[in-house]
Amino acid sequence: MKKVLIDTDPGMDDALAIALAFKHEALDVVALTAVTGNLPSDRTADNALRVLDLLGAPELPVAQGPLVPSAGDYPADPFSHGSDGLAESHLPASARRLDPRSAARLIVDTAAAHPGELTICALGPLTNLAAALELDPELPAKIARLVIIGGSFGETPYAWTQATGDNPVSEWNVFVDPEAASAVFRAGFELVAIGLDVATHPEINFRPGDLDRLRASDRPEAELAVRVVDFVNGRGYQSYCSLIDSAAVATVIAPSLATVVQLRCDVATEGRLTRGMTVVDRRAHHQWTALPLITVASDFDYARFLDLVTDTLVA
Repeated sequence: MKKVLIDTDPGMDDALAIALAFKHEALDVVALTAVTGNLPSDRTADNALRVLDLLGAPELPVAQGPLVPSAGDYPADPFSHGSDGLAESHLPASARRLDPRSAARLIVDTAAAHPGELTICALGPLTNLAAALELDPELPAKIARLVIIGGSFGETPYAWTQATGDNPVSEWNVFVDPEAASAVFRAGFELVAIGLDVATHPEINFRPGDLDRLRASDRPEAELAVRVVDFVNGRGYQSYCSLIDSAAVATVIAPSLATVVQLRCDVATEGRLTRGMTVVDRRAHHQWTALPLITVASDFDYARFLDLVTDTLVA
């Protein structure tokens, strides 16, 4: 089993990704850290505890990150996850307690406890990871792999047509904290980015048969998935909105799901039109070789992914 720390901002798609991670036999989730993204970190931490209760998950450390991103400004999200952040599911409050450590400290401590074994799956902005790097600049050498949901890289048209940040070219997780994203891209992690290119591709939508199986299940996580799909459909969005973060967890479970390329890429931290843009240098000549070289998903085995998610949620 792969030991995994999930850095997350629940968020309804985060909730389903957490369910996938906890239920799949390939993963051993050893810690969660909550980041400001879909909601401020106090609310994402609270939602993480509620989701753990829903799953009947064992006790494990859950720590909260800063309330604001690195630059101090928390942008308004153009996409709503509902008043509770979980598609109006209004899960009961949890009696679980947060770990007294900061999210950054928990990341560093967990990496130290599992040297070379830990995979970090980052489902939100990279604020907590950047703060962990400040505590331990050697963190990338201690992590087996970092898989993120972040960026849009031009591998498919959906990199732009489904842009989720609050300008024409950005993805939400990077847009919230581009300074943190740039620091993480440059840090030397074995990093795989699952961007909008594949995470919002139409083929990642639940198929009718998947939804039939979820609706027929009495598992609470399957019922939550149905609620989330109905919520996003009711607001004019496609069901991929419920599955974006699960693409990262699924890539940790089965790396062969993703076809990947290596790209020279960094993050724009300025500009009304471009802040948070993941800028790729594709030039044949005069390429900026000082830009970070990261691994990016260019295609995905969508059918196998949907089978994996549905089979796991109804199991």
